[in-house]
Amino acid sequence: MPPTETLPLFLVSSLALLMVPGPAVLYIVTRSIAQGRRAGLASVAGVDFGALVHVVAAALGLSAILLSSAVLFNLVKFAGAGYLIYLGVQQLLSKKEAAPLELRTQPIGKIFRQGLLVGALNPKTALFFFAFLPQFVNPKLGHVPLQFLVLGLIFVGMAFVTDSIFALLAGTLGPWLRHKASFWKRQKYVSGSIYIGLGIAAASTAKGHSS
Repeated sequence: MPPTETLPLFLVSSLALLMVPGPAVLYIVTRSIAQGRRAGLASVAGVDFGALVHVVAAALGLSAILLSSAVLFNLVKFAGAGYLIYLGVQQLLSKKEAAPLELRTQPIGKIFRQGLLVGALNPKTALFFFAFLPQFVNPKLGHVPLQFLVLGLIFVGMAFVTDSIFALLAGTLGPWLRHKASFWKRQKYVSGSIYIGLGIAAASTAKGHSS
């Protein structure tokens, strides 16, 4: 099981990270605005089911790194923290403004399959798992693959809840959001600040577990 002393921080950090409107969330919001809550929830199911691929990959890959070299594993942890900070700075300095795409109405089954591909083939999802999960694993407790797997499943479970909230809100407020450009203009500042804060927190956690 994951270390209980860092689990509360993991839950809070995960919630903050999940509130950042990344590619998957923007896809879910876009589909919900275009086609309603039912379509949005179908996209949520697909995206989060696809994310399980990254959970398994992180559990196997990062565990192998840890078993081969503790020093290399710590480097991965600090690199992950730095990556989160980099994303935050990049988001703040970006001149592009996120906005929903215009999507045509599609069958629910097709929306689920599209979401599955978005979740499974999104390279940022893989990078997030490799950057985020190692900060909360304690090798001294043993069962490293299980720690990664449990943390990953908790994260995906939380993602399903938050993504569903995004889908329901976007589906309900779709007509208003279509014409609210200021919402899309301001979200990058919130996103960037959250990324930087998580990166700093992750670096502090990594330092505390570097022994």
